[in-house]
Amino acid sequence: MRKRLVFVFMAAVLVMLAACNRRLVYDKYVSTPVVGWEKNDTLSFEVSPVDSAASYQSYLGLRITDAYPFTALTLIVEQHVFPRDEVVTDTVFCQLTDERGNATGTGLSYHQYKFPVTTLQLQHGDSIHVRVRHDMKREILPGVSDIGLSLYRE
Repeated sequence: MRKRLVFVFMAAVLVMLAACNRRLVYDKYVSTPVVGWEKNDTLSFEVSPVDSAASYQSYLGLRITDAYPFTALTLIVEQHVFPRDEVVTDTVFCQLTDERGNATGTGLSYHQYKFPVTTLQLQHGDSIHVRVRHDMKREILPGVSDIGLSLYRE
């Protein structure tokens, strides 16, 4: 009985440690308009000041439905670092299907993806204003449900 109790306790501690991700600094999703994401609709994210100087890796999260008509998506990501007034602009090409046209994301009716953007060197107290817009030829994109941003301390 005592061995079983110790085993249960150790398993609980491992689950709690695995659930904690001290590297994750920011994680938020913003919904796009239901009728479709227009080219001039810019999504914004506000990252609060960081508590330590380090390298931070940013990622874009993407949720789409089967109504999305393309196999890829190109996004423009502008990261404005304050108070340094530094702007980092990246073009992120999001390949959504494999060579056979099958979705590579996770999920069934909604497919979720995660794409790396860039690594930023931030100082204590730096904050980031991030703007995301699509760079597709079509003005309105149906099937894009949510765009997310996550930031990890390396």
